[in-house]
Amino acid sequence: MSKFYYGGQAVMEGVMMRGPKIIGIAVRKEDSTLVIHKENIKTVGERFPILKLPLIRGVVALFESLIIGTKALVFSANQFASEDEQEVLSPKEMVLTIGLSFGLAILLFVVLPAFLTRLIESYIKSAMVVNLTEGLIKIAIFMLYIVGISFTPDIKRFFQYHGAEHKVINAYEAGEELKVENVRPYTRFHVRCGTNFIVIVLLMSIFIFTLITGYSRPSFFKRIGIHLLLLPVVAGFSYEVIKFLGQDNAPKWAKVITRPSLWTQYLTTREPDDSQIETAIAALEEVMQVEDSEISTKELTF
Repeated sequence: MSKFYYGGQAVMEGVMMRGPKIIGIAVRKEDSTLVIHKENIKTVGERFPILKLPLIRGVVALFESLIIGTKALVFSANQFASEDEQEVLSPKEMVLTIGLSFGLAILLFVVLPAFLTRLIESYIKSAMVVNLTEGLIKIAIFMLYIVGISFTPDIKRFFQYHGAEHKVINAYEAGEELKVENVRPYTRFHVRCGTNFIVIVLLMSIFIFTLITGYSRPSFFKRIGIHLLLLPVVAGFSYEVIKFLGQDNAPKWAKVITRPSLWTQYLTTREPDDSQIETAIAALEEVMQVEDSEISTKELTF
């Protein structure tokens, strides 16, 4: 079995799987047919080896995943749009889309928690408790956001495809033949899930922010500034933690650390039906079939 840890994400009515050289996307159209798409990928780390160093590679991987994920979502959405409505994001539009996504994340998970903490910090004597409270507010906002969007039908189906992606990866890593009946019994939870990364980032931000500020009480704007400056550090450390915890030979105590992240997947995944599992299998098989061969698809660079 390949040493590479395959991964992916849910897209609109489908799944994207990523290998070391290509991505494969499978989308289930309204007439139940499957649309399969593949693209070469060439990461910036291949051109600049220094970006593969620990801590740095986590930040690079985050941005690359955002770019690939956004392109995959656009492709899947285009399968349900008319020819006039279909779009391909230009580099400027890609930067704008990712910038807006980061802006919303900063507003929800940096500015809003800092503002709410400012309202109550005068009632808390310990600066360390203030920092812990801010971290708990971040986690609460994240949970409320996930619960809020999960009530919409489209997001429920999105979460089902997320569960299908996890089941297929779990079956593959267990050495199972990729058939629906073999994949179905596997868990919809996975330690390397992007949800885990978000939770680890939130927890890591509490630890690093408290370590940097000590017993001080930064002002509102200073608090926001410190958080923004620490974002690359937090992302880098979080990536290394996820990479360590996702190893086959990770120590048993590591499972204790991953439990809060895995619990969160009760919110971000749903049990998929057989057609969704079949879609996820198709995406992974597309990657595996061409991973070591020449393909004539458009090369995706960063």
